[in-house]
Amino acid sequence: MANIQDIARMAGVSVSTVSRVLNRHKYVSEAKRAAVQKVIDEMNYTPNRSAVDLIRGETKIIGAIIPYTNNQAFDQMLHGILNRSTEKDYSIIVLPSKYNPDKEIEYLSMLKNKLLDAMIITSRANPWEAIIPFAAFGSIVSCEYTEHPEIGCSYLDRYASYLEVFQLLKEKGHRRVAFTSARGSESNSTRQTMAAYEQVFGKPNPEYHELGCFSFEDGYRAGERLLGLNPRPTAIYANGDEVAGGIYKYARASGLSIPGDLAIIGQENQPIGVSLELSTVDHQLVKVGEQAFDLAMNKSREKVEMPYKLIHRSSI
Repeated sequence: MANIQDIARMAGVSVSTVSRVLNRHKYVSEAKRAAVQKVIDEMNYTPNRSAVDLIRGETKIIGAIIPYTNNQAFDQMLHGILNRSTEKDYSIIVLPSKYNPDKEIEYLSMLKNKLLDAMIITSRANPWEAIIPFAAFGSIVSCEYTEHPEIGCSYLDRYASYLEVFQLLKEKGHRRVAFTSARGSESNSTRQTMAAYEQVFGKPNPEYHELGCFSFEDGYRAGERLLGLNPRPTAIYANGDEVAGGIYKYARASGLSIPGDLAIIGQENQPIGVSLELSTVDHQLVKVGEQAFDLAMNKSREKVEMPYKLIHRSSI
């Protein structure tokens, strides 16, 4: 089997020239590139990728830690990451964590072992203090804001978006407002939601907060419990359009009109929200993912804030 030295000898060039051709280096004459490629094709030569990576000093592989791969919000971020990776000829390894802190550390160790060039963290279970040491071995980019200078981030001002939603509902005359979350107070998003609620309405009634909401089915369950309260809420802010769709389904099955009896607003502008005419907060997570990839590829520690949009439809 031919090796890189054989290819260089047969093409009449140096080993370093063959290496440049394999790594698509632009500073190679077309004549030499054609000569090397001709020999590679004739010998059916396949380079040792590990050796090429070692020469190049990078793998062109980026890891993406994602808690769940069947969640619309994380799927949108991943879609953005994959969009940009295809354009830039990078590979992405999807690393589902299920918010297991030990699994996250195991994945981050791939940076230390030079298996990845960079890591994108869409959401995390570990404190930053456990993550930051791995930044010495490769670029780490977060999809939430962090003040730590070692970590780049593509983020949006979630607190501002939550505040805008609650202020809008208050302006519409609602005072009994419920909301749903995926996780409890260990989640930064949940803490920000509760803080925004408190700023607009005062301390939330625990009965008006439904946890463990990830899917349409969870939304249906949340609607069943929340709309069975006395007094029941007149508005619900769901942590996703799938969840909002489940609430909508239960409300309509119970004979409630939307928005006359119940106002509903979701998140992330998903297809179900469009079809049901649900108002939503579009955090533009595809763009968040695209920006996160660019930061990771460029080994940047920049903090880039992405915009969000509040989309008004008939459900409020």
